[in-house]
Amino acid sequence: MSIRLIPDDDKPYTAIEIALESPLPDYDIDELEKPTPRDVDAILVSQGFRDLIDDARGILLELMASPADVAGIEPGESPLAPLHLIDHDPCHLELVQLTGAICPGNEDDVYRPGLWIVIRDMRCKPGSPMTEVARKRVEGIARQLIKRLEL
Repeated sequence: MSIRLIPDDDKPYTAIEIALESPLPDYDIDELEKPTPRDVDAILVSQGFRDLIDDARGILLELMASPADVAGIEPGESPLAPLHLIDHDPCHLELVQLTGAICPGNEDDVYRPGLWIVIRDMRCKPGSPMTEVARKRVEGIARQLIKRLEL
C-alpha cells in the first residue's frame, strides 16, 4: 500500500494520500490502473468507492477519538486502549477532509484511485506546523486505517 504524508510547513495540517494498489471486491473496485485521470473519475464516483469513503470516515473518527498510546498499545488492538485515566493525549485531531484522489501509478501514464485525508491538530497555534508528536500520531492512524480497511 502506498501511503504518503504531506505536512504543511506553516499550518497545523497534515495530508495523507493512500493510493489503492490491489482490487477491493467488497467495494466492487476491481480494476485500478487507468491510462488517464478521467478514467479514474469513474471509480471515484462509483457506489463502491463512496462506501469505502463512508467506512474510512467511521474508522478515522474512531481512531482519532481514541487515546494515542497507552503503554505502547495501538488504538483498537487491545481492550486496554480505551482507558481514560487522564488527558494524556497531546494531540487533539480534527478530520478536515476525506475524499477520493487520483494518484499517479508506478509507471508513466498510469493512474489509480486513492484516499485523500487532511487532519488538523487543534492545539497548535495558527501559523505553526503540526508537532512531531501529532505527525507520528497521524501516521499511526493512517497505518491503522489501512490495516482495518484491509487495503
